[in-house]
Amino acid sequence: MFEVFHFKKDIPFMSYGKITTTISLVTFLLAVFFLITRGLNLSIEFTGGTNVEVRFSQAVDTSVVRQQVEALNIGGNHRQIQVQALGTTRDILIRLPNVQSAGAKDAASGQLAEIVKAELRKTDPAVEIRSVSFVGSTVGDELLSNGLIALTIVCLGIVAYLAIRFEWRFAVSAILANMHDVVIILGVFAFLQWEFSLTVLAAVLAVLGYSVNESVVVFDRIRENFRKAGMRGRSVPEIIDNAITATTSRTVITHGCTEMMVLSMLFLGGESLHYFAWALTIGIMFGIYSSVLVASPLLLLMGVTRDNMVKQVRVKEEAVV
Repeated sequence: MFEVFHFKKDIPFMSYGKITTTISLVTFLLAVFFLITRGLNLSIEFTGGTNVEVRFSQAVDTSVVRQQVEALNIGGNHRQIQVQALGTTRDILIRLPNVQSAGAKDAASGQLAEIVKAELRKTDPAVEIRSVSFVGSTVGDELLSNGLIALTIVCLGIVAYLAIRFEWRFAVSAILANMHDVVIILGVFAFLQWEFSLTVLAAVLAVLGYSVNESVVVFDRIRENFRKAGMRGRSVPEIIDNAITATTSRTVITHGCTEMMVLSMLFLGGESLHYFAWALTIGIMFGIYSSVLVASPLLLLMGVTRDNMVKQVRVKEEAVV
């Protein structure tokens, strides 16, 4: 089997378990602090706003259109303004934050569309408004609650899967490590006040699945080591160190290739994929860290032993005649 890195001796990861667990706890608490004090900068998909679909007479650059719309200072928050192409470079969707009162939604949406059209016609007199729609806060609240429900279902599914495949200690340590990744992502978005949209929520769910995959690979090797005859004389920390060291080459190849793809989206994907790619980038980095230096030390703290993984053979007593 080809290995990028081949280690003659096992890396003593578990000897640093207390340090890495402390760092993770501090980082987790900081993320929670920023979530409570600063909160997430929710996109108009959650807070409500106006969608304006426009068509230009020729191909346009979405960044140029965004600069024009931002110059109007609608809503006072440029970060909530979204501009993206709809299939072609002529059809553009502009999403504006909710700035009108509840009693004049349609009128205000129409007025915003006219203001945007007047500004865009300075560069393209033939620009057309294809459609105007209003997204209310009620819809946003429903999307947010559905997103939280989806996140909860995913977490419960991960716990059930790991508990069935391995053992309950593995399930608990893995879900704690995975939730650590999610909270870190949310904390970074809260601290930097980056826009949290449905695409970012999708990235968070993807990170959950990605992180648990890495945990399963490490846990599977730990289980194999517990059952190997050659590992019977080793302590539990040494067995875990050997499992992590053995999967290091696979981790570097897999996550390295994935990170290159995500970074290409970050730098070349444009505004619509910017925060989605950032969420994945943060999630992948912390996913590797948590699978190796959070989940495994937690497994050790929970007192996993060889008896938990190897079924004891019961000797049947023969009947005395």
